[in-house]
Parts: sequence; C-alpha cells; structure tokens
Amino acid sequence: MAQKNDLPDVSGLSIGILGGTGDQGRGLARRFALAGHPVLIGSRSAERAREVAESLGAGVRGDENGVVAAEADIVIVAVPWEGHKALLESLRDRLAGKIVVDCVNPLGFDKRGAYALPVEEGSAAEQAAAVLPESRVVAAFHHVSAVLLLDPSVEKIDMDVLVLGDDREATDIVQALASRIPGVRGIYGGRLRNAGQVEALTANLIAINRRYKAHAGIRITDV
Repeated sequence: MAQKNDLPDVSGLSIGILGGTGDQGRGLARRFALAGHPVLIGSRSAERAREVAESLGAGVRGDENGVVAAEADIVIVAVPWEGHKALLESLRDRLAGKIVVDCVNPLGFDKRGAYALPVEEGSAAEQAAAVLPESRVVAAFHHVSAVLLLDPSVEKIDMDVLVLGDDREATDIVQALASRIPGVRGIYGGRLRNAGQVEALTANLIAINRRYKAHAGIRITDV
C-alpha cells in the first residue's frame, strides 16, 4: 500500500458526481470543493443540478449527468442502486478511459432495518466494471456519513475510506483524493472482487448509528 506521502498529487483534478443532488453526492461535492477541486454535480435534470450546485456554493457547477461524465477528470457514481446499471450503460462512451469511483451500496430496507441485496456480478462496483469495460473502476466512499459531510460545524471527519480496485495507479489516485477531506485517510482495501462485503458493511453501520444515535465510520488499526 502506498503511504500517504507516496500518493500522487491530485489537487488539480476536476471531480464529477453522478447523482450529485442526493445527500451523499452533495456532501462529497461540498468537501471536495472546499478542498479546492473543480466540482460538477450531475442529475437527470440539468436545472435541478444547477439549483443544488448554487445552494452548495464554493464554485460547484451543475449539469445533466451526461455532460458531467464527459467533462470531469474523475467521476464518482452516487446514484440510487435501482438506477445504477441503466445510467452507467447510457454513459459508457463518455466514461471510457476515466477513473470511475463507485460508492453505491445495494441495500434493502424493511421493518427490521437495512440489509445487503444480492448482486449478480458480486457487487455494485463489479457491476460497474462489467458495464464499463473501458473505464478504470474503483470502489470507495461507501461509509462516509452524508450528515457529517454536509455539516458546516464539522471541520474534520475521523474515519478511513476503503479503496478497492485492480488498477494500482487508479487506487492510489482515489486514496489521495479521499485524503483531501480533512481527517480522512484513503486505505487500500483489496481487489475489486472484494467490494461486496465493503458495500454490505454499510447495513451494519446503519444499525450501529440507529442504536447509538451516531454517524459512525471505520478506522483501520496499525496502518
């Protein structure tokens, strides 16, 4: 694993967030914009994306998902699981050659709480890789609380982001990107085939947060 000071300089990269009008997308957009990145948030509706971008300030821009996918250097996928595959299929050509960071958690909810859904490909990230064979798919940002990301009183977020992928250069870039959020470390978490249990762990964190009225994340010890 690359140590933090061995990671690449990502400060000039533009970041596009598909599904950027949702809580997770807005939170990540806000934090990356505060870190000095050009940020574009996408939505099915360009008007909706622009409204949300304006509410975030910090130079965030909004447009429809296709424009964001084409313009951004790195694209984060933060759409609801139900629309995940269809959206990526529609953007395959625009995402070719790019690092695509999938943070989607395939979860179901019932009266007993959240639970992981089965995914034919093994995980949302592996589904993204299957749909986007010419993109460099990385899994990351599954466990970051949208509440903390959006809270202006929270200056540092005390947690690690697990980064998984089969392209070492791409995972190093995403680790460095995660570390641009104050308090956060990007930690290499293995190959993309191991993304399923990372996505599923979100259901456990939701249960923890409900029981303890918290916004829990994870920390990796001895690293």
